[in-house]
Amino acid sequence: MSDLDINKTEQELRELSETVLKLARKQGASAAELSLNRGAGLSVEVHMKNVDKLEYHRDQGLSLTVYFGQKQGAASSGDLSRNAIEDTVRAACNIAKFTSEDPYAGLADKEFMAHDYPDLDLYHPWDLQADQAIDVALECESAALAHDQRIINSDGASISTYSGLSVLANSNDFCGLVPSSRHTLSCSVIAQQPGSDAMQRDYWYSTARLSEKLEAAQDIGVKAAQRTLARLDSRQISTRKTPVLYSAEMARSLISHFTSAVSGGAQYRKSTFLLDCLNTQKNQKVFPDFIHLYEQPLIPQALGSGAFDKEGVATRNQDLVAEGLVQHYLLSSYTARQLGMKTTANAGGTHNLTLQNTGQNLEEMLRELDTGFYVTELIGSGINAVTGDYSRGAAGFWVEQGEIQFPVEEVTVAGNLKDMFRQIVAVGNDVDLRAGMRTGSILIEEMMIAGQ
Repeated sequence: MSDLDINKTEQELRELSETVLKLARKQGASAAELSLNRGAGLSVEVHMKNVDKLEYHRDQGLSLTVYFGQKQGAASSGDLSRNAIEDTVRAACNIAKFTSEDPYAGLADKEFMAHDYPDLDLYHPWDLQADQAIDVALECESAALAHDQRIINSDGASISTYSGLSVLANSNDFCGLVPSSRHTLSCSVIAQQPGSDAMQRDYWYSTARLSEKLEAAQDIGVKAAQRTLARLDSRQISTRKTPVLYSAEMARSLISHFTSAVSGGAQYRKSTFLLDCLNTQKNQKVFPDFIHLYEQPLIPQALGSGAFDKEGVATRNQDLVAEGLVQHYLLSSYTARQLGMKTTANAGGTHNLTLQNTGQNLEEMLRELDTGFYVTELIGSGINAVTGDYSRGAAGFWVEQGEIQFPVEEVTVAGNLKDMFRQIVAVGNDVDLRAGMRTGSILIEEMMIAGQ
């Protein structure tokens, strides 16, 4: 479903942004920044061949931050009528008048604004009608249920489509528009071995900017069933130290722990196990020499693409880690000022952060693992951001001589992130492109597995 007139919406949001900025100046604000969005979508959920949910979505909103010198105030509204906008501006300005001065507050410097940026081809609305969506979701679930008699139940299949336009503007003469779309199809099922009370659940999904790039409904259903069946007869293993291979989907979490540790906020608050870890500060290697982690923000149609960050600062290709050394922190203008540095266009996060692989496919990664634990699910969050201590529930497969032997559940993988990063042995080319962070499977030389 897409009944959004993008050209009309673009003009309306441009005019609204100009109105909001003028109102803020009229109220006495020395600077202001805002984001406006409007979008529409459809989502359907089915369960055991019945429709559980059918929703049409229409949303819009305004988020505004104003500055009175070094004083800051913020307000938001889901109503874009003239009266609501005036109330929102007035509220933000009143808040700013009562806040304390913050010497680091303010807009990103004008010189960093993205005034000339490419169209990243992110907008591909899907004219999906409700009856079509129901048929696709049912096809997906039916494929999973019909795959094997041991698939005894379904957690459901769902399909969603959303397209919209967001505008970011500020009083540094920046106004950036981002039309975008996102479509997702998923399925989750339950399997049980005959004669056993134990059941297993797993899922699969596909997501893309273009509906044509989604995996076929039948393929998603079959893969969900296969993944679930592979977990039947899971067992625990004894406590031991062993090599650990993180699947591509799980490997993203390891990189996320690193990006959190090198964020500007963690650094200036001194609440990170990688404090002062820049190449220029300590010349210390966080990763092995072969690790190359870099941003590619301008990939057309990619899920993590963006020509500017949440402050309007122009993004660019840049190394975050090269030859195992941290090249820069992830900085917004605020955190950069706290550290006496310059923004890295990472207000709001990274853009298509990519871990360069070492060339092996999954089968080759399993052979390199040889004997150890292949992690396909992580449970809970036992991460100490200050010390780097790491402990998470996990499930996956026990591997011997490069071959999967049996499924494993109810174990804990533990270590320290500093050691884990340094002990990365290889990065697979089985890259998962379903998110804004791109990595293949990651093999770690040794971790503690707590089991029976």
